[in-house]
Amino acid sequence: MNAVTDTREDAPAVIQTIGLGKVYAAGTPAEVIALRDVDMRIGSGELVSIMGPSGSGKSTLMNLIGCLDTPSSGQYLCGGTDVASLDAEQRAQLRLERIGFVFQGFNLLGRMSALENVAMPMGYAGIPRPQRLQRAQEALAAVGLAERAGHRPSELSGGQQQRVAIARALVNRPSILLADEPTGALDSRTGEEILALFKRLQDDGQTVVLITHDPGVAAHCDRVMEMHDGRITA
Repeated sequence: MNAVTDTREDAPAVIQTIGLGKVYAAGTPAEVIALRDVDMRIGSGELVSIMGPSGSGKSTLMNLIGCLDTPSSGQYLCGGTDVASLDAEQRAQLRLERIGFVFQGFNLLGRMSALENVAMPMGYAGIPRPQRLQRAQEALAAVGLAERAGHRPSELSGGQQQRVAIARALVNRPSILLADEPTGALDSRTGEEILALFKRLQDDGQTVVLITHDPGVAAHCDRVMEMHDGRITA
């Protein structure tokens, strides 16, 4: 009987870097080499962790694969698109369409309801308001917060705020979900609930990349990429 093989790593690459490097203040006494010759490949539907201590380069790598910054050397293919071939406006459009971000600090607007916070990215995409609100409600339902749509962030627990942030990241239906220390501001039980939510999203076909320094968070992922001194070491 043939063994069953998980083919997710064989799926088309959503993220691929080839010799990626990043240098800040190049050629000056303040020069910092943040990334060195990074090769990585993440297939569609994977749940992957990029783990490393502070200063290892993981945040720089997240900024590059999130199209928030540009590399000094090497190549980054986002869904097959060579990001270096795009101008700033095109990169912003790619980021809006293909990448959702979840941050440790939630980054919700306090004057807006959960529904309005989730709907906000669709305004930048030019989606009409009725459709924005419908999709935002669907996204909140997907993270278990349909009944909290009218609440402001101050009326929600930390875990609920993070769920709103995840719904907001998903509402434009991105191919990549990048989460930077997504459980760092939560207690351990709530953190486990958020990690279980990421797993459910993966089961539905979402590609999820977790940036973390915590081995306990990384243990929930299918693959762990360890970073030290700007390189992927494992």
